[in-house]
Amino acid sequence: MTLKFKEKREMERFSLKLTTKVSMIDEGGKPRSFEVMTRNICAGGAFLQIAQPLPIETDVKINLILPMDNFRKLGGRSSHIDISGSVIRTESEGMAVCFNKKYHIESF
Repeated sequence: MTLKFKEKREMERFSLKLTTKVSMIDEGGKPRSFEVMTRNICAGGAFLQIAQPLPIETDVKINLILPMDNFRKLGGRSSHIDISGSVIRTESEGMAVCFNKKYHIESF
């Protein structure tokens, strides 16, 4: 008998390494921020590589930095996507963040 794994994700996930700035408020009420890399990403969330994942349900603000080197009309600038979300799963290699629906895209 062969068991088949059924994919639960509704959105296509991409293996994409992007520099990402994560901001949050710690338990003491102090702002904290750090840079990590994404391991994969989709429209609904991302897996962030981090040695010490944040606790599940931690609210975070994420700034994804998209290099635009291949787009001549943008002059080699980068674009940033600011999005918020919360940690939904942790592993030894990092944490999964589910995005909220509000986001802001800006080109520099």
